Amino acid sequence: MGTIKLSDAYKRTPLSLAIGGTLLLGVSPSGWAQDAASGIADDRLATITVEGNRLYEMLPSEETEGYDVDAATVGTKIPAALRDIPQSITVVTRDAIEDRNLDTLDELGQRTPGMRVLNNDDGRSSIYARGYEYDEYNIDGLPAPMQSINGTVPTLSAFDRVEVMRGPSGLFNSTSEMGGIVNLVRKRPTDEFQGHVIGRYGSWDQRYLESDIAGPIDSEGRMRGRLVVSDSATEGFVDHNDNENQTFYGALDIDLDEATTLSLAFLRQVKDITVNNGQATDTNGDLLYSDRSTFFGADWNAFTMQSNDSLVELTHRFANGGYGRFAARYSDRKADYNYAFGGGSVSDDGVVSIAGTAGDIEQQALSMDASYSQPFAALGSVSEFVVGSDYKRYETDTLAAKARLGTSTVDTFADIAYVDILADYLSTDTRETLEETGLYSKLTFRPVAPLALTVGGRISDYEVELENQLTDTDYVRDDNEFTSYAGAVYDLDPNHSLYTSYSEVFKPQTEYDANGDLLEPREGTQYEVGIKGSYLDGDLNARLSAFRLYDENTAAGVTGETYSAAIGERRIQGAELEVVGSPLPGWDVIAGYTYMETDVDNAETPATFLLMPRNLFNLWTQYGFEGGTLEGWHVGGGVTAMSDFSSSQGIKAPGYAVFDAMLGYDFTSQLSGQVNLNNVFDRDYYTRVGSTGTFNMVGEPANVVASLRYDF
Repeated sequence: MGTIKLSDAYKRTPLSLAIGGTLLLGVSPSGWAQDAASGIADDRLATITVEGNRLYEMLPSEETEGYDVDAATVGTKIPAALRDIPQSITVVTRDAIEDRNLDTLDELGQRTPGMRVLNNDDGRSSIYARGYEYDEYNIDGLPAPMQSINGTVPTLSAFDRVEVMRGPSGLFNSTSEMGGIVNLVRKRPTDEFQGHVIGRYGSWDQRYLESDIAGPIDSEGRMRGRLVVSDSATEGFVDHNDNENQTFYGALDIDLDEATTLSLAFLRQVKDITVNNGQATDTNGDLLYSDRSTFFGADWNAFTMQSNDSLVELTHRFANGGYGRFAARYSDRKADYNYAFGGGSVSDDGVVSIAGTAGDIEQQALSMDASYSQPFAALGSVSEFVVGSDYKRYETDTLAAKARLGTSTVDTFADIAYVDILADYLSTDTRETLEETGLYSKLTFRPVAPLALTVGGRISDYEVELENQLTDTDYVRDDNEFTSYAGAVYDLDPNHSLYTSYSEVFKPQTEYDANGDLLEPREGTQYEVGIKGSYLDGDLNARLSAFRLYDENTAAGVTGETYSAAIGERRIQGAELEVVGSPLPGWDVIAGYTYMETDVDNAETPATFLLMPRNLFNLWTQYGFEGGTLEGWHVGGGVTAMSDFSSSQGIKAPGYAVFDAMLGYDFTSQLSGQVNLNNVFDRDYYTRVGSTGTFNMVGEPANVVASLRYDF
């Protein structure tokens, strides 16, 4: 009996195969068919034993290159082909990250279809999808909190690709936000030695250095390592707005035997920022459109953050094709900030009130996951199930303060006397704890060749606690929740699939009601339908989708009281179009359009949704010339555009379109360089609006960055 592994050959084409001696005829399981039958005579079929899902061994995007990938892990637990995931998924590869010099996740979000970023300093912005902020980010499926004010938005040098799911994913990330899941896939040690160094320099003294070395450690290749170190800094286009980021990442993979691998990794990220909180408006609430370098802050504004992540993973490939995985992530974060910003509008004579805030945050997060998946034969097709259990515990200690610090003229704002706001105006001293244990299961079943049905369920037992140290009060809520998931994918032909899905999620809250009881969790439900296309042997992927998302029980403050109450239902709906991949050899593209509208049945709670433009468009494309006099040259360009938006305080910003460009050249097979031009036409625009005093963020002016990369 011949044996062909799914990793040897893989295409979405019909196939006759056998599992365990049982002949399966005409199988077209999305993501399972093999290119193994082409040489088999019609009257005699060879027997093929499936040893497992080849996607478990999917190659990193730095190796496959380009902007296209054929699979993802976000929201699925086990790797699945993009066409087989009945939700909206975007994967941003290493090439797409480097072509645009995207150093942090919020920079990536600004240029990724379907994502909306409320700008702040790099690494401190808020990232949204479908009207909701991503409040966690996963590393290889293991979550930890992500909060803009704490600066825990990650840098990207340690990661091979970024997988973005939009919409609830309560099956594997039950206590997450409604907007979806972001999964960062680590760079892994490699079987062969490789390495590179990158250096960049640009406008406003932008500096970036990165070294990345990987390869075998022992002579047999059973132990492999990787080390990534990066350092970035900029003075910023706003006066005094220095911003520094450092990353250290080390990873070790050890083959315990032919089927078992132990992975260990450590990631440290450090930020040091002179905070810029945006401009004030005039007394009419109109944006100033003044000098974009004007700094509404003190020269002693400061923010520092250090985040340490330790990861361990053990995987085993069973002889029956099953795949087992245990993984854990421990995160230890600390952030300190103390800064001043505009506390109101600018008067006609240039006087502005001053507000200040400060904080000291310590946070520990532990997440663990154990899962087992297994392909099996049923009704002449190949199906698959996954079962597992996970655990997470987040504990956050927060000291915070807000203050009014008098007035100043705009010209002398930076020179105001230093104030230790936390020491003088302490107003918050809390500990928030979330602990959750879950059991989950998912089945992908194919009753007929072109149809894949997915059903899943999760039972979560959770406890959320808020301790107020200033008032010596303690609020606790513990309960259990069941979240369900269902989806269907139907292959219309070799290139197109219709899909639909139903997904749920819940989010515990730390707001309390008039009786002093924590409010019930928010509950999110999403319905999504769409069509996905895969062309040119998977090099180009497209998706057209429509969604409707419901959100219930969101807390809202009661006017004149210290407690909150749950509001009624929010409804968010819209449509998305996305195209990613390579239409021709050497040509890469990532493009998308998002339309979204919201309906909030409580007039006091539309604030965040007002900041979401109804129309978003992103495009980036690059072409590398092959052959001829232009061989070695790369040209690229793109646009980021959105319609108008406003804030709950009535500050309005018009829509805008900003164009970027890139020119690169491969000097040798090892040395390459590129020049990136951002905001080519020097568009004067605002990326975000807030109040009359703050969070009116100016978009960066035209700027240029030059870079060199050497591979060895």
